[in-house]
Amino acid sequence: MKDPESSTVFAGVDERTNTELPEWYRQKKTVNDPESFAEAVRDLPQAVETTVAYQNPYTDEWVETERFNALVEPGRARDQATESEPETDPLFHVPTDSYSIINPVDVYQPLEDVLREETIEDTSLGDVMFGEIRRYRGGGEVHMDVMFDGLEVRLPGRSDPITMGVTSGYDFFGEHAVYVEGFAQDGYCSNSIRSLTDKEVIKHVGDVRNFRTWWEEILVQIELVADDLLGFIRDAQDIDLDFSELPFTVTEFYSLLGFPDYLADRAAEDAEANAASPFEIDMWTLHSGATYALTHFFQGKEGASLDGYVRTANDILFNPEGTIERVERAYEEEMEADGDDGSQASLAGERALASIERVSDDLQEKVDQFEEREDALRERFQDVMS
Repeated sequence: MKDPESSTVFAGVDERTNTELPEWYRQKKTVNDPESFAEAVRDLPQAVETTVAYQNPYTDEWVETERFNALVEPGRARDQATESEPETDPLFHVPTDSYSIINPVDVYQPLEDVLREETIEDTSLGDVMFGEIRRYRGGGEVHMDVMFDGLEVRLPGRSDPITMGVTSGYDFFGEHAVYVEGFAQDGYCSNSIRSLTDKEVIKHVGDVRNFRTWWEEILVQIELVADDLLGFIRDAQDIDLDFSELPFTVTEFYSLLGFPDYLADRAAEDAEANAASPFEIDMWTLHSGATYALTHFFQGKEGASLDGYVRTANDILFNPEGTIERVERAYEEEMEADGDDGSQASLAGERALASIERVSDDLQEKVDQFEEREDALRERFQDVMS
């Protein structure tokens, strides 16, 4: 992803907690003295409304309008009043008068309150929370990862856990007021596993909902995912793709799923390096290859440009049947686009599709396990939200 303009690593909900970063995360971030979450949130830029005017081109007079309001950062506006060349432009956006401002404290102070009360193994979640806040566009766009040390999945043979949490963010530019979704980070390889729950989004229009209830529901969903994630991983580890029997390489597998070449290359390199055999790779390892490429080499921005690739990567783990069907459709479309170069080529293509279909047929025994596990998880999500 594109580097943020600035970032802050935090540990603990407030200054009363004595939270240390997990060793695997501290080695990655090399931060000796992280801020508390409450401090980091209150350091984020805020937005306030101010009047907008337009210049009449015929009279050169400035005419105020009630149809729009400028969103500015108040501290920067003060700097602009006293400095001839302020460091940062205070203006974020000029929306219509139906725009609802939601500032970071409005969203994340209720989270702080919930974390002080909720526990994991008799320990307050506020005592074990840690993560990172990233700022873009002058601080008008913010994304953050919030994780909980101890809310985790441990795989056999690995010393570092997969740590669960949420990724959340907001902007002042009209796209979304705030969003949140389930998130995990694999300490073994620092891969980010996103979209582990449906993305909840609140827009900049209308009344602001009860954020406390919102956070309570989301945190319960994360705990449910943590309970089931190991089962999904184990099931995916039991599904191997034998690329010596398939008509495409590991790199082409990712390309057929829609990854651009630079990501497909990186994903294949990682999957082949971590598989017992570079020709026989299980679906969990293929998923890890995709998340490795997206975490470390994606060249776009956080947000919508990343979300589609994340969903495709997650299907490798959570919906292997759908993944194989997508690969088969894409391969067939490529064959049709190449045209019929004769009976030998046509026969080769039919054999290639047959080899993919055999993989799909072999998956049928496992499909019920995935579907039953996903249906049960969705049902528990609905119980939480109702």
